[in-house]
Amino acid sequence: MNKGGYSKYIRPLLYGIDLLMVFFLTYFFLTKSVLDIGFIILFWIVLSFLISIYAIYRFTKIVKIISLFFRQTVLLALLVFTYYYISERFIPKANIINFFLALLVVITTWRVFLFVFFQKYRIITGSNNVYVVVVGLNQSTKKLASFFDNSPEYGYKFKGFFDNRDESEVKGTIEESYSFILDNKIDEVYCSTKELSNDEIKELTEFCQRNMKVIKFVADDKELFSKNLELDYYNLTPILSLSKIPLDDPIKYLIKRTFDIVFSISVITFILSWLIPVIALLIKIESRGPVFFRQYRYGADFNLFLCYKFRSMTANKESDKVQASKNDARVTRIGKFIRRTSLDELPQFFNVLYGEMSVVGPRPLLMSHTDDYKDKINKFMVRHNVKPGITGLAQISGYRGNISNDSDMLNRVRYDIFYVENWSLILDINIILQTVVNIFKGEEKAY
Repeated sequence: MNKGGYSKYIRPLLYGIDLLMVFFLTYFFLTKSVLDIGFIILFWIVLSFLISIYAIYRFTKIVKIISLFFRQTVLLALLVFTYYYISERFIPKANIINFFLALLVVITTWRVFLFVFFQKYRIITGSNNVYVVVVGLNQSTKKLASFFDNSPEYGYKFKGFFDNRDESEVKGTIEESYSFILDNKIDEVYCSTKELSNDEIKELTEFCQRNMKVIKFVADDKELFSKNLELDYYNLTPILSLSKIPLDDPIKYLIKRTFDIVFSISVITFILSWLIPVIALLIKIESRGPVFFRQYRYGADFNLFLCYKFRSMTANKESDKVQASKNDARVTRIGKFIRRTSLDELPQFFNVLYGEMSVVGPRPLLMSHTDDYKDKINKFMVRHNVKPGITGLAQISGYRGNISNDSDMLNRVRYDIFYVENWSLILDINIILQTVVNIFKGEEKAY
């Protein structure tokens, strides 16, 4: 998941510009009613979510872009007709038709212009590139490499073939590709399913997931090991890729981020504003040391951040290495209470507000645990494709507390991966509600 530089902000920014266009065209052609404008913008957001009109990539054809936005505007016009019919308010049909035509022309022209602009920008500046390698040498992968080399407008930089055969075009063996990918900061790996065995494909896939590299497959008649595949065409070459996680969609990400901001501000305003002084006083009365405990954890994209908690132990040098256990002598009396009720985690709502965490997501593990298990458990690094959470699916499913063996971690990771690959706002709400129920049960945690 390539999120370097400012590219991660491009899609949300473009989405905001589209909404502004919808707003001004609605105001000019249809109505000046704030309520009506709000409903029409809501219709646009819902339709864009259902139709996936923002699933536009550098290899997308212009014809598809036009088709997506045509479908979006037609359905929006039908919804506007229906809205005014149900609300029994008269708007001349000509106004709605003019609105539809203006929206179709303006937004489609804008989007096609932007798509072409980025293509020209890549050619002229040589930036906004994706660095790729191809594993497996045959006619299909040679065509793909030719597409990369001869289509600079798409912004792919082909860095070489890797294959176990000794050919002049080959840069190294499949095994040697691993170090090359890491050393040269390769973004995407294209794998020929025809040239690699199932074991080699599996190993390469696990390597890419472990190191957060995108892997795609040059399609042929080989039976693939994964059912979660999407088919795209690069020129005439069919390419299979692992299905994207839901939160890669900028609209879904925006929904989750908005929910996080509203929820965290509510907790900070109505709970932490008075609770922090109370708990701080109790912590200070019982033991010396800071009120808050700060510890580095790995977050989204494997970036480090400082995770906040109320201090529940006496100050000690082992807190970063040794996880707490039941009846741990380091835990204070007030510490036992706030750990049992999970009050010690509440300062993490500031992490959520800062954008380092989410209300719901995979729990951020001790750095020592992450370093120990990231190479032991398949797909472990998938959990770092999203922001860590204050609570998560694994925690409400019984995997909460001390990690005493590999199976404890394996089960947590399985739930975390399911959450990452199947996220929905309803799932988040269910997890939050179940977390509240578990807190009232008073189950003590150990980390």
